[in-house]
Amino acid sequence: TDAEVNIRKKTFTEVQTERSEQAERTVLIKCPPRLNEKKLLQYLSSHGNINSHFFFENRGIHALIEFSEKDSIASLQDAIGIPSAAEHHVVPFKSRLFTFTLKNPVSQAAEEIPVHLSPQSHIPVKELIQKLCHADSISSQMYVLLNEYQLTEENIKLRFLACSLVRDFARAYFPDSTVKPFGSSVNTFGKLGCDVDMFLDFHDIQKHAIKMKKGPFEMEYQMKRLPSERLATQKILSVIGDCLDHFGPGCMSVQKILNARCPLVKFSHQPTGFQCDLSVSNSIAIKSSELLYIYGCLDSRVRALVFSVRCWARVHGLTNSVPGSWITNFSLTMMVMFFLQKRSPPIIPTLDQLKELADEKDKHVIGGYDCSFVSDLSKIKPTKNTETLDVLLGDFFEYFGNFDFRKNSINLRKGKEVNKPESSPLYIWNPFEQDLNISKNVNQPQLEKFVAMARESAWILQKEDKTQRMINKEPWGLAALLIPFGKSNPNKVKNRMKGIGSETIRSLLDSLKLNNANSLQKAVGK
Repeated sequence: TDAEVNIRKKTFTEVQTERSEQAERTVLIKCPPRLNEKKLLQYLSSHGNINSHFFFENRGIHALIEFSEKDSIASLQDAIGIPSAAEHHVVPFKSRLFTFTLKNPVSQAAEEIPVHLSPQSHIPVKELIQKLCHADSISSQMYVLLNEYQLTEENIKLRFLACSLVRDFARAYFPDSTVKPFGSSVNTFGKLGCDVDMFLDFHDIQKHAIKMKKGPFEMEYQMKRLPSERLATQKILSVIGDCLDHFGPGCMSVQKILNARCPLVKFSHQPTGFQCDLSVSNSIAIKSSELLYIYGCLDSRVRALVFSVRCWARVHGLTNSVPGSWITNFSLTMMVMFFLQKRSPPIIPTLDQLKELADEKDKHVIGGYDCSFVSDLSKIKPTKNTETLDVLLGDFFEYFGNFDFRKNSINLRKGKEVNKPESSPLYIWNPFEQDLNISKNVNQPQLEKFVAMARESAWILQKEDKTQRMINKEPWGLAALLIPFGKSNPNKVKNRMKGIGSETIRSLLDSLKLNNANSLQKAVGK
């Protein structure tokens, strides 16, 4: 029935396609400082029907306008002029980024009415802690955190628009190419302010396979051949990086990092305010994004737990925005998934179980790795597990505070601990590239710090007297875990760190005594 179709959760690919298509009908306008929303929309509507719009602040007020028809953009572009080149010469690239100023600002100033601005960043941890103290359970605290940190509908639209604007550039060279976001922008685990990972894709393989069958000839394009795919990727990214750098409106600080394991171009996209990383199609990365999307959609507790654990890790300097020997957010997320697979009954299925549910169209073998799993969420049976997030948060810290990291590794395909194939301190199997450890970068001191913090957190949750803390107006529950632990009483921590390697205990205790999260991060960053 129609009602059921509406309830059915869309597949990852459906959502991606829909949002990419929306972005193609969207423009971004830098608005005049004194803005009358009604007048702006009235004018824009003369070019075609507007589906949706919102305003946000980013060095002045900007409006994202999504038209119903793509033609409306062409109509609007016909009316838009090129900036006068008095002191600067302009690069005449016509994009979908426009600046509007009032022709007669004085007479129109009186009509100014403040517009509603959509926030594009999350509140600071200090403010978050105050909000959490007003909740009535740890579970509601975790949902408050999720609602404050998760990507909003508006922010997601802005991310897809950034990709669509880069695609316009790529199409100057490769008319069939697309630019799609992957990773945290689309896997349901992104937080406001995270980078946009995007990749350039050249092949719509499905369409071609069908066309190729007709006619008596094998037909193919003559194309330049290069000795390796890597070299082709580097050349393509180099040219598109230069193009963004020289001609891209609002593309600043373009860095080409072509010798990395995965070559990429980093740049700051000022009109949308995003840091962007552009690479060339990586099918396995897309599959990882889709897997997390499925897990995130299956049960609301999944995302609530991941967001809380990641915020906790950040506060205690366990994760860091610069690469190093810290645990990454991706590794942490996989640890949470593993923990949820291990519950009794399990809250989410293992990857092998998802593979068993896959049908023909879900079969994907990429570079020799089997990446098949079901894409239709309705085929996955909902969990019978009814545990609260209060229980799950405490048990997560308890579980990993006592996990035998020396012997065991974390395997999401099987949903069970298996012997480590090699001696990395933390071994988490890459769900698809089965011979890779996604946490290979993590060293022993960092792992021990994680274990110490997990034990400390489990202990706080077990021992605390919630009612007393609420009466004393002290942070309780999740809020108590988001304050660096050395602050209240470093001696308590000492006693609970027995059994942790002596080489890191000293530096750990020093970092715990430091008086705030910043100095904690510096201590870890040395």
